[in-house]
Amino acid sequence: MAPYTIVYFPTRGHCEAMRMLLADQGQSWKEEVVTKETWLQGPLKASCLFGQLPKLQDGDLTLYQSNAILRHLGRSFGLYGKDQREAALVDMVNDGVADLRNLCGRLIHHDCEEDKARYMRDLPEHLKPFETLLAQNQGGQAFIVGNQISFADYNLLDLLLNHQVLTPGCLDSFPLLSAYVARLSARPKLKAFLASPEHVNRPVFGSRKT
Repeated sequence: MAPYTIVYFPTRGHCEAMRMLLADQGQSWKEEVVTKETWLQGPLKASCLFGQLPKLQDGDLTLYQSNAILRHLGRSFGLYGKDQREAALVDMVNDGVADLRNLCGRLIHHDCEEDKARYMRDLPEHLKPFETLLAQNQGGQAFIVGNQISFADYNLLDLLLNHQVLTPGCLDSFPLLSAYVARLSARPKLKAFLASPEHVNRPVFGSRKT
């Protein structure tokens, strides 16, 4: 029996980073897919602590909130930096990823073309801090913090891969980020997951074809 259960909609959304982490760490998990129809019926939503998904079941521990889940998995697998200083930087990076993910998500789910165009225009400024962080860490040849992968790396990688789907070429002016995506995506277990039908056929956002 898989030690973890992920309860979420049939999209990548806020769950793909944790799936990447589990896959790369050689873990198995069970998926409980929630359809829009089931969610709109109400009882499942009412049973969720904050009225939202994802939900992670880890034995008798039930967790909500995607970033809390990532931090829990980070602690469980030693993916939280080598010391307190690195852990603080990992948290900082992850919060930055969460901010950009939320901004992107709000635009994707609304039909304001002017706002979407502004977002695409401003995207380089949103990505620049991550390029800077890479440059400051071993010249961009390692991870986003330190010399070992952290849960923030999986979250950042997922965000960057999503943007490459939504706006191809968005990393062309960011050589370190481009190399970072290629380097992490080539990790054997992660590469296998990214090539799997489960990942490939799962849309980035439920309200779009991507």
